[in-house]
Amino acid sequence: MTDKIRALCIKHREIIVYLIVGVLTTIFAWGVKFLWNIIFYAGTAHPLPVQTTILTIVEFVAGVAFAYPTNRKWVFRSTNPNILKEATGFVAARLATLGIQMLLNLVLINVLGMNFYIATVLISVVVVVSNYVFSKLLVFRKKAE
Repeated sequence: MTDKIRALCIKHREIIVYLIVGVLTTIFAWGVKFLWNIIFYAGTAHPLPVQTTILTIVEFVAGVAFAYPTNRKWVFRSTNPNILKEATGFVAARLATLGIQMLLNLVLINVLGMNFYIATVLISVVVVVSNYVFSKLLVFRKKAE
């Protein structure tokens, strides 16, 4: 039984590590975002559109700063010597998901009036899946041997 579990873990190592790193990235980015909300917006559950945008950008910057080195080293085990090109691609892919996130924020929070904290959780699922797909297919591609 343990051999089967070990084999599954080895087979799906990248996804397992991505989920672990993703959870840590999310905790870090949310911590920064929620702290910013508490400090500057009195912890509101219904921020104004401009506040929602600022909170999303704060979360984005914190998340990317944490995610790139951890994804490079532990998830995708990148050995690409051109770190600047790789990091630029990573940020570009994350900017695409930031656009998705901001659109969903606008619709869920500001149009539909959903609670800020609930919307943050729901949107994060979409963003995490999108980030993995973009990272796997566009940023950390393995070259054919």
